[in-house]
Amino acid sequence: MPDPSGETLPHLRWSAQPDLPAGPVLLAAFGGWNDAGDAATAAVDHFAEQWSARPFADIDPEVFFDFTATRPEVRIDVQGVRRIEWPANTFKHCIAPSGLGVVTLSGVEPQLRWRTFCDHVLGVAIAVGARTVVTLGALLAEVPHSRPVSVFGTAYDEDDASQLDLLPSRYEGPTGITGVLHSACHEAGIRSAALWAAVPTYVPAAPSPKAALALVQRTANLLDVQVDTTELRFATDAYEHQVSQLVAEDEETTEYVAHLEQRYDEEPAGVTDGDSLVDEVERFLRDQD
Repeated sequence: MPDPSGETLPHLRWSAQPDLPAGPVLLAAFGGWNDAGDAATAAVDHFAEQWSARPFADIDPEVFFDFTATRPEVRIDVQGVRRIEWPANTFKHCIAPSGLGVVTLSGVEPQLRWRTFCDHVLGVAIAVGARTVVTLGALLAEVPHSRPVSVFGTAYDEDDASQLDLLPSRYEGPTGITGVLHSACHEAGIRSAALWAAVPTYVPAAPSPKAALALVQRTANLLDVQVDTTELRFATDAYEHQVSQLVAEDEETTEYVAHLEQRYDEEPAGVTDGDSLVDEVERFLRDQD
C-alpha cells in the first residue's frame, strides 16, 4: 500500500482519509482528446454530484503538464479575490445507494510523465482497495444526433472481459492516458474496463449531455447501481432540439445527417453490437498520432 504521507508517491496530495466499504470501484475520465463533447468528464461528475462525493486527494500538476500548452487560468471568486486555477486531477469518494463504494477521478489528461502519473492513480486505487478501475471516454464519430448514442465497452484482457461481460481489446496503435492506465492496472493485478460513447462529428465543440447520459446509463448497468438521470435527460432534450435547429439551417448538413440516419436505421445490428463503433474508435485513436 502506498504511503499516504507522500514519501513513495510525492505528487499525490492527501487531504482526507476516505471511509469506504471493501472493494470500491474507481471511475475515471480525463478532459482532452478522449473527451469529445465533455461527455466523459460530465458523466463522472454526474455520479459524484448525485452521490454527494467528497474530495480526499489530488495529483499535483507541476511535473505532469506543459503549462504553455495547458495554461492555468485566473479566476475571481465571489469575494473578489483573484486566484489561479491549475489543471486538476481530483479524487472524490462516495457510496452508491446499493452500498457500493465509489471513487471518482475527474481531471485533465497530462502531457508529461504518463507512467509516473498512472503510478499515482494506481496508488490511490491500491490505498482504498479498489477492485475495478473503469475509464470513460467519448470520441467524434459519424453518427446522427437524432438516434440513440452508441456505447461500447472493452477490457484489457480476456479474463477481465469475461468477468465484466465486455469485449477484449484488440486495438493496436497510438493511445492516450487511459490506455497507459489500463496497462498499469493489468500489471498491478487490478481489473479494468473502458467505456466509449460516440459524439457526432458535425457538433464537435458543443457539450453533449446525450453522450454523457449514455455513459452514465452504461456505467450504472456495468456496476449494477441506480442513479438519478433526470437532469441529464432534460439537458439531452434541449441538446437534440438545438442541434436539429442548427442542422436545418444548412442544406448540406441536413443531407449529411439524413444519410447518417438512414445508415443507422438500416444497420441497427452493426451499431448495437459495437463493431462499427470499435472501428470508429480505432480510426480516431490513430488519427491522434
